[in-house]
Order: sequence, then structure tokens, then C-alpha cells
Amino acid sequence: MKNFRYCLLFSAITLASLPARLAADPLSAHVMEQITIKGRQTDLLGQASSASEGIIGNAEISDRPLLRTGEVLEFIPGMVVTQHSGSGKANQYFLRGFNLDHGTDFSTAIDGMPINMRSHGHGQGYTDLSFIMPELISQIAYQKGAYQANDGDFSAAGSARFSLLNRTPTEMVLGVGQDNYRRLLAKGSSKQGNGNLLLAGELQHYDGPWTDIKEDIKKLNALARYSQPLGSGQLSVTAMAYDNSWNAADQIPERAVASGQIDRLGSLDPTVGGQSNRYSVSANWYSDAWQASAYVIDSEMDLWSNFTYFLTDPLNGDQFQQVDQRQIVGGELSHHWHHRVGQFAIEHVVGVQLRYDDIAEVGLYNTRARQRLNTVRRDKVQQGSVGIFSQSDIQLNADWTAHLGLRYDYMAAAVDSALTTANSGDASDDIVTLKAGISYQFSPNWQAYLNTGQGFHSNDVRGATTVADPVTLETVEPVDLLVKSNGAELGLRFFDYTAFNASVAVWYLELDSELLYVGDAGTNEANRGSKRYGVELAAYYWLGSNWSLDAELGLTRSRFTGIEEGEGNYVDGSLPLVASMGLIYKAERPWQASLRLRHFGKRTLDSFNEQRSAATTVLNAGYQYAWQQWQFGVDLLNLLDSTDNDIDYFYSSRLQDEPAAGIEDRHSHPLEPRTLRLKLTYRF
Repeated sequence: MKNFRYCLLFSAITLASLPARLAADPLSAHVMEQITIKGRQTDLLGQASSASEGIIGNAEISDRPLLRTGEVLEFIPGMVVTQHSGSGKANQYFLRGFNLDHGTDFSTAIDGMPINMRSHGHGQGYTDLSFIMPELISQIAYQKGAYQANDGDFSAAGSARFSLLNRTPTEMVLGVGQDNYRRLLAKGSSKQGNGNLLLAGELQHYDGPWTDIKEDIKKLNALARYSQPLGSGQLSVTAMAYDNSWNAADQIPERAVASGQIDRLGSLDPTVGGQSNRYSVSANWYSDAWQASAYVIDSEMDLWSNFTYFLTDPLNGDQFQQVDQRQIVGGELSHHWHHRVGQFAIEHVVGVQLRYDDIAEVGLYNTRARQRLNTVRRDKVQQGSVGIFSQSDIQLNADWTAHLGLRYDYMAAAVDSALTTANSGDASDDIVTLKAGISYQFSPNWQAYLNTGQGFHSNDVRGATTVADPVTLETVEPVDLLVKSNGAELGLRFFDYTAFNASVAVWYLELDSELLYVGDAGTNEANRGSKRYGVELAAYYWLGSNWSLDAELGLTRSRFTGIEEGEGNYVDGSLPLVASMGLIYKAERPWQASLRLRHFGKRTLDSFNEQRSAATTVLNAGYQYAWQQWQFGVDLLNLLDSTDNDIDYFYSSRLQDEPAAGIEDRHSHPLEPRTLRLKLTYRF
């Protein structure tokens, strides 16, 4: 950690010196105008640096029925959000041929705070969005591919940046539905001195449709946010609190359903589930020339799972507990300015990002009915990083713009392993990544893009210090702490300013290694490098003043690049086809309606592609009617009552009285059956 402290000291000196420049910089005298995006910002000609980036506004989020909060990421074309466990656990994400698990190669942040968790108890990059109230999202700015220098760790496949509202109408929202679904949301803002105070709270309970358990979700969210002009910019300070507990219906083997031991909504271990909380305080200040943020996060998770039943321990079963307790501090400071060099107009952004995770406990325990039997491993981790980035957009002439980015990241960590002292130690790594692109607007309606970029993700630092398997004590090879990716994209965007806009992108992405630390086992999983390429299409059409239609399609080919004896070259869990369509009728008053179809194709379940899941298709519908200060809403989720699966896996497990070696089988988590939810909103 010594080198990290030096790097941290250097960055702190840099941060301390910047306010003097801010005061002297004439550009900082102008306050950046705050723009609120109501729907999807489709006119990005001359603004976007690639065909696969976009901005989603608050109004579009409020128009779409959501089963779970994490599904807000499905507004990103080609993104699939599923669940294989209880509703309080982070979702499973798919994008551009990646089974992202819980967020390994997709970066998320909210108002400058990172959401991905490093060296997490359940999975690297763990991204739990349950602490966000969708009604308070101002916009989501997304980018697919690693083409922006301000995106660092976990951003190989892309990134999403959530922004929160500063002001909101005062409303009370009551939701009720099947399976004992209840939700109460209260939110409002008021003028306080020179600024605005926004307060919001959410209570939610849900038992789910499962035959053997009640999820018994008890979710609490609270938010307080104060914003006001300060100096030449705008300041916001936000406190957030989240607490949740739940029981889980994990994936189940097909043979247990086929034999009648359980039904498709049943469970084999009704005692799994979890509890989680997250508390944070953050501050943001921005102007035309400067942007600064700082945050403190306290996070805890206890998660009980059982995926193999009696394969490892025939007597007690294979249930295990994963623990993660941490505090995170960090911040970002960036400076933005324009100047001219000859005939070229140049726009620069330079910045520094700091993050430090103090992980008091990251542990794995064997359990029975949530009672600990023994410890597999228990560690303390201190992990810090510094990222320095520079991004330049060079206007070559009225039609051509070049984009250049450079980023340097340094990461260092110390692991204190309680059981196997050989696995204690320090690890550090650094990486330089380059980004470049060019865009050409060859008419008022058309713009073309060519981008290339390098990204990276960090591996769990325990994998970088582990030299002995925590169970068998056999020697294992440590993994690299940072893993680089290389990608490129050719894109085209059309916008006719009246009724139609579309974008298409042909992309390529190569990852040096898909090395992962497997939190479910406490060991390393050494996968090969991989290559992915595909094509994405997104189109939006307005059929008059009230009707709109959108369609999104993604096709991907994913393969491992190296040869491994006894393995094929298909990437397990990869998703080759994603498609979605939406039809919305929206009048000013009094009503609106929507249909949303989501389809994802057969997934590869093993490296030989001999095992493939079935395709999954689900249709959701929503209706809203407004009268004076009241609004009534109806959501029908899984309208056609599809019996497809949310997710599928193929691996060995053992039920009682089966052979000791277990049986290879498909394990699935079904879509929830057709669900009716009603929502009543009163605006004060």
C-alpha cells in the first residue's frame, strides 16, 4: 500500500491546488445550465462521440412498468436484466455477449458515487440497484464500449451514470398487487433559502409467487437532498439510506421438477435469502468549467445460498453464507475548457478520481438453515485506486470531429487472511488505456462514427494474493489484478427532427482474460481470453402526436480465444440475441397506455454449445389515467403468463439419495407468472 499512499498524496496535492485555478479561470464565472431530460434524448447529432451512447430521461422511466428496480438498466438498448435469486439480491446483467454476472464489466454510478463493489463477498463488481427509487432518477447517461476516458474500472462493455432530481412534485404513491405486494412512496421538495430541499421515502413488501417460501421482502429507502447555487456553480448534498431483508427462491434443477419433487415455482432449500443495507452521503458541485464530487458509503450484506444442495456435504447440505462489510470514501475533480489551435476548436476535460475501500470483513462460511458450521475463508481488505484521465474533442471543420482520450489507473491493496496466512499479502498494478475516434456529420440528418478504445476491469484482490486453496490448501496461481480490453465500433446515426430516428453500430471487443475470483467457492477461476463482435440497431418512430413505437435489436458472437484441453471455445452464459419493442399512446390528459415486449434468445450454457437454454419472451403492459390531482395506474407484468425462464445454468448438483458425484443438469429460475399491480398517486 506504500505506493498507493504516495499516489494518493500526489492526487490530494493536485486537488488542493485546483481551487486557485478555479478562481482565476474566467470560464468558471459562467454557471452551467442544468438541462432536465424528460424522455429519451434522441437528437444527439453533433453531441455524441459514438453511435451507442444515449441519455434516458425521467418521463420515459415513469412510463414503463418495472417488476424490479434493476430493470431500469433495460432502457439501455441490448441490456438484459434478470434474477436468479431473491429480489433483494443484485440482478444478473447481460450486454454485448457478456454474462456480466452482477456487474463485472459494466460500470454504474449515481451522482458521482460508484455502485460496483470491488472484492465483494458475492461477486466482483457487485451492482445492487435496490437502493434507488426510480421516481427520483433525473436521467441515465449510458455508453457502450470503452470510448470515454472518464470511465475506468468495470467499463469494458459500457457504463451508466444515474443523476438524481433536485426538485420534484409533492406526491404520495400507494401500490398494491398480487402476492402481497405493497409499496408506499412519499416524495416532495420545497424552497429553503436560496436552494431546494427534496425528501423521499419508500416502504415495500412482497412475498412473491413461490409455493414453498414467502420472500417476505422488507425494503426501506430514504433520501434527503439539498441543492443551491454556490459561487459560479451548483451544489447538491445528498444523504441516502437503504435497508432490506428477504427470503430467496434460488434456481432449481429440472430433474426435481420433472420427478414431481417440487413444482416449477418451488424450492429445495427454503432457508436461503439475505439482508443488506447501504448508507451514503455525497456532495456534488459543477459549473461550466469545473465538476467536483465526494462521497462516503457504508455497506453491509449477508447472503445465504445453496446451488448444489448435497454435492459437497451429504449430511448438512451445501448452503453457504457470504458476508461483506465495508466503508468507501472517494471523489472526483475534473476541469473542462475550450480553446483554438489555428483553425481547430478544441474541447478538453482532465480529471482525477480517487477511491478507497476499507473492507472490515469479506467472508465465506458453510451453513445449515443460516447457522454457521465452519469458516471457508475470512479476510480483511484495504483497497485503493487513483485514476487520472484526459479527453479531447477536436473540431477539425464543420463536419469532422476527432476524439482522443488517455487514462492512467493505479490500484493497490492489502489482504489480511484470517485462516490461511499464506494468502495474506499486498498486490498492486497499474494500467494505461487509450481511446480514439472520429465522427463525420455528412448531412443535417446523418452522422457516422468510428471509435476504438481500451478498457479494463479489476479482479478480486483476494485472487491476486491467494497462493493456496482455502479448503484443500493445494497451490494455486495468483491472478492479475487488472485486466485490459480492446474494442472498436463503426456506427451510424439518423435523426429527421420530425418522426423518426435510428442508430446502428457494428462493434468488436477483445478481453485479455476473463479471470474471476469465485465468491461462491472462495477460489480463483482461470478463464481464457475472449473475442466478441456484433451488431446493434435502435429505432424510434413517432406515429403522430400521441403514438410512438421503438424497436431495439442486438446480435452477438462470443468465443474464447485460447485452447484448453477438454473445453470448447464457446463462452459459457453468453447471449447471442436480444430484441425489444415498445408501443406507447400518450396524450396530455387524461390517459396513456403502453406495451413492452422483451425477447432474448437461446443462451450458451457450456463451452461446447451442447447445452443451450430455451429463448425467453415476456410482454408487459401499463395503463395510467389522470383526473385532477389523482393518477390511477395498472401494470400487468408478464401479460401472456409466459412459463419461460428468467435464467438458466448447466452444472452438477446432488439431491438426497443421488450418486455422490452428483448429476449434471440444467438449473433454472422461472419468470414470475402474470402479476397485476395497481398504483394510486395523489399530487398535493
